[in-house]
Amino acid sequence: MLPWYSSVIMLEKPDIPDELILSGLREEYGLPGREITFLPLGADVNTAVYRVDARDGTPYFLKLRKGNFDETTVAVPLFLKEQGIKEIIAPLRTRTGQGWGSLRDYRMILHPFIEGENGFHVELPDRLFVELGQALKGIHSAHAPAELSRLLPRETFSSQWREMVRGFQAQVEGAAFEEPVAREMAAFMRARREEISRVVGRAQELACGLQSRPLQLVLCHADMHSGNLLITGDGALYIVDWDNPILAPRERDLMFINAGIGGVLDGERAEALFYQGYGHVEVDQSALAYYRYERIVQDFAAYAEELLLTDDGGEDRAQGLEYFKSNFLPDGTIEMADRTGRIR
Repeated sequence: MLPWYSSVIMLEKPDIPDELILSGLREEYGLPGREITFLPLGADVNTAVYRVDARDGTPYFLKLRKGNFDETTVAVPLFLKEQGIKEIIAPLRTRTGQGWGSLRDYRMILHPFIEGENGFHVELPDRLFVELGQALKGIHSAHAPAELSRLLPRETFSSQWREMVRGFQAQVEGAAFEEPVAREMAAFMRARREEISRVVGRAQELACGLQSRPLQLVLCHADMHSGNLLITGDGALYIVDWDNPILAPRERDLMFINAGIGGVLDGERAEALFYQGYGHVEVDQSALAYYRYERIVQDFAAYAEELLLTDDGGEDRAQGLEYFKSNFLPDGTIEMADRTGRIR
């Protein structure tokens, strides 16, 4: 099944000396670092991550963010941790109390280093599904202060991704591609043009219906797939990667529960246990279907952009194409969205 967190981007260590980073940590956090190790993780070329070992042996997890910096990615987990939601790993504050420090063109965001596996690689015991439901209920019930709420984007059901996919569909009908993976991608999109158009059209139809209705907006993580669950060796659970928080209908997060993408969140057992913790809720099936279709559309656009507009990615390009194709497999994401859309 398609891991939506995956990317064909290959991350490289930025051209910034390790000693300069250690100096910045001493200045901003008062942290006497002994050693720093680059970790080629993530899917954002503007973000680099490191393990930092302090002189006393304590490990830390450091993000360096270049370019545009959205402070909600730091403010939201800090706020939720202060609400007592223990499944949140909040960034550490600098000596002046900020949630991030500065280093030349970068923002430094420092966390405790917590080792574990994500939900695509481990089995969760029943208690952790229940705990996850309780944690997400706490997130959705949290009332962000006015200052934070003003910073958070609000759901608009934008057509951005749908328009991008329509543009790529037009491109593959008329353009020739020399690079082998791009050529195969274009041929596959032509062969599946009707199904791609149907998915885009269904997302558009549902979006129009939701735009005309009053909807309750709650604080959402927005990317609650199994890859953003961290499970430690001693059985603790954390919700990680707060890069895209948004005020949206709760279905924005609930769409990942038993969504057909693989990982621990799939299956009727996982769904039943999750809702034991989350509690009874009237799920808006139209909103749930919209988010499942729209996530597929976003995936279409992202892979088309990477594979048709660039030759980047090396050997990972072929894997990216397989991820794109896997949406169409039996019991894949499209079939799950179709089943959700039929439940009214």
